[in-house]
Amino acid sequence: MIDEHAEDGEGLEHDLKTLRRMADRRSILRWMIGTSLVPLVGCAGDATAAGAGSDGGVTTCSKIPEETQGPYPGDGSNGPNALSLSGIVRSDIRSSIGGASGVADGVPLTIELTLVNSNSACAALAGYAIYLWHCNRSGLYSMYSAGVTGENYLRGVQQTDSSGKVAFTSIFPACYSGRWPHIHFEFYPSLSLATSSANKIATSQLALPKTVCDEVYATSGYSGSASNLAQVSLATDNVFSDGSSAQLATVSGSVASGYLASLVVGVAR
Repeated sequence: MIDEHAEDGEGLEHDLKTLRRMADRRSILRWMIGTSLVPLVGCAGDATAAGAGSDGGVTTCSKIPEETQGPYPGDGSNGPNALSLSGIVRSDIRSSIGGASGVADGVPLTIELTLVNSNSACAALAGYAIYLWHCNRSGLYSMYSAGVTGENYLRGVQQTDSSGKVAFTSIFPACYSGRWPHIHFEFYPSLSLATSSANKIATSQLALPKTVCDEVYATSGYSGSASNLAQVSLATDNVFSDGSSAQLATVSGSVASGYLASLVVGVAR
């Protein structure tokens, strides 16, 4: 049974007011840019990978599938709504907010998404909002799973910058039974509309490479992840089995220094 977490009434509106006081007029205008409801496209890797131009911009894209948001989105569509919490607009998502005090431990992971326009030579898309969430190192989802229903960590919203990028500071998620290691994200036309799932453009998931998963799951704290991973593959996963090339992140780093997972995704306009 879902235990809906008590939420801060100020929510995103309070965050936006705070940001307005700190930002100049040009930044505010960028935040208010809207978009039409259109399909997602994307390509694995970062802006300097294959398909990038000499100036570092993305020049080729492939379609990224629309995926299920799963049973634990925390966007108001299935119980609690993390998007209404004051402080949800943030880059470091390891700690809970809105009066909750939990911190998610695990191997450090930075998640970088780059949003591009597939109908304009994959040009960067600024001013969109991306809501990202994933499980902790025990395979539990804050706001839903027993023992962490009162927490809201590993959830956050950011606006894409002038290069179409966002970067979340997080931890490497577990592999729980029946699913390949993954990260969820939703796209919104702007920060001001990233308040509930009713305003989202689309939803997808990022897959993590097996080699890196093997490295992380050999460390302490990820009990059960190695055995769960051994029982699933990208080809048998119920989300990625129809093709994962557009969703498989490029990952660099190490257990000691932390990892960077990068994925280029875009909106066809």
